[in-house]
Amino acid sequence: MPLTPLDIHNKEFSKGFRGYDEDEVNEFLDQLIKDYEMLIREKKNLEDKVASLNERLSHFTSIEETLNKSIVVAQEAAEEVKGNAQKEAKLIIREAEKNADRIVNEALSKARKIALEIEELKKQSKVFRTRFKMLIEAQLDLIDSDDWEKLMEFEVDATDFELEEEEANQT
Repeated sequence: MPLTPLDIHNKEFSKGFRGYDEDEVNEFLDQLIKDYEMLIREKKNLEDKVASLNERLSHFTSIEETLNKSIVVAQEAAEEVKGNAQKEAKLIIREAEKNADRIVNEALSKARKIALEIEELKKQSKVFRTRFKMLIEAQLDLIDSDDWEKLMEFEVDATDFELEEEEANQT
């Protein structure tokens, strides 16, 4: 068991004939007691400091563990969010591709329908043009015919119509 300052203070030496100088020994012991007390106080302070530091270290270790767990949870959550986002992105892309295919197919269908309508209109306009041309040619033939000349040569006497009218009124 280590010595205490009190043990040193209470220590008594037996006296011999030619022993040590008592004042010198007491002075040395007093100095030894002071130094020993100082070392014990310093040791106690260091032990308190070590205990405090160990407590703080324990606290920081606990915080570190909590942070590590939080980081792991955050990483897992991030991975889950990323996975969900990728799944959602794939669904959105698939849906967009379906819509795009539908829109393209509808556009192609409308384009075919319009092309058929254009062809039909071309046929109708060709038929109309042919008929119109025939009508105009027939009218031109009518105008160019000799019948007009014969009509112009035909003479009508207005008096002939008056006589015929009177005869018709009398009957």
